[in-house]
Amino acid sequence: MAGTTVHALDDYYLAITLLITVGYQLLFFSIAYTFKFDKVTDIAGGSNFIILAVVTLAFSGHQDARQLIVSLCMVVWALRLSGYLFFRILKTGKDDRFDEIRERFWAFLGFFVFQMLWVWLVSLPVTVLNSPAVQQYAQHPFGTARDIAGVVLFALGLVVETVSDAHRYRFRSARTDKAAICDTGLFHFSRHPNYFGEIIVHFAIYTIAVSSAADGYVEGPAYGALYATIVGPAFLTFLLMFVSGLTLSERPGAKKRYESDSPREWEAYSRYLRRTSILVPFPPGLYEPLPALLKRTLFLEFPIYVFDPVKHSDKKKQQQQQSQTAAEPVTAVVVDEQQQQQQQQQRESADGLVETSRA
Repeated sequence: MAGTTVHALDDYYLAITLLITVGYQLLFFSIAYTFKFDKVTDIAGGSNFIILAVVTLAFSGHQDARQLIVSLCMVVWALRLSGYLFFRILKTGKDDRFDEIRERFWAFLGFFVFQMLWVWLVSLPVTVLNSPAVQQYAQHPFGTARDIAGVVLFALGLVVETVSDAHRYRFRSARTDKAAICDTGLFHFSRHPNYFGEIIVHFAIYTIAVSSAADGYVEGPAYGALYATIVGPAFLTFLLMFVSGLTLSERPGAKKRYESDSPREWEAYSRYLRRTSILVPFPPGLYEPLPALLKRTLFLEFPIYVFDPVKHSDKKKQQQQQSQTAAEPVTAVVVDEQQQQQQQQQRESADGLVETSRA
């Protein structure tokens, strides 16, 4: 399907998508900050992905099957994410993440600036594929092995993410005990299957988008540009693993459970940690006996996620300080007794010398 291609600012649609994203996020920031309205924050992110996909596809004027499928994949994923987050915020009424920054202008704005970066970068595979720089080349028909693999991976990732989110929501809603461990369903095989599914989704979109370059139908700077869009799924993976995902839930979550007044709760949770892969789904019976080296490398359970009560628990540190304080008087008594014994020995030696000299 061919039409008139729109050249907007640059041939890769980088500037126009950035401007749309900045303007769109600032609009929602002004609403959220002015009215202290949490229900629009996550909608702003998900719907922004949809707008960029639809706009760049419409501008390209060359809506071939690969463009349509890649754009549709992004739209479907964004609709599901936005729908789930909106449903959740309607149930909870507010987002606890913003309790400490909702009243602070620059801190709250910082969240939306970060969201701008997230949307713009993760959308890059779709943006560049739909751009005039890529579409000036004749595209080969959709249906290569790479295309099919991408579609299968996308479907798999979307199902894993959707089922995980739904299962965890039902688990928490059905229990009044907030300390209950969600270790059923996909959470039996991974502590964060929803993050794993989301990562798979975006690498799948990239796999399809880069197909034209990989098969030699796109040349020159556009060839490199398509491959460079891997920064999108890579950035998403970085966020989930080192910024807003695992780092905010793993060690802080374990610390909270350890410092609770229930040793049994910590014992059950520490066993769950030992048996369950942090991200990549894997049978617990096979994961638990694996060497720590394999867990820290192949299964991505890096030291920054691991909770050590001695190093990271405030409760443990207080106990150590109390033990040291209690030991100080005892130590002082022992030292004092030793000093008295030494002084007594010195006096006896002196008396012995006196007796010798007299003799």
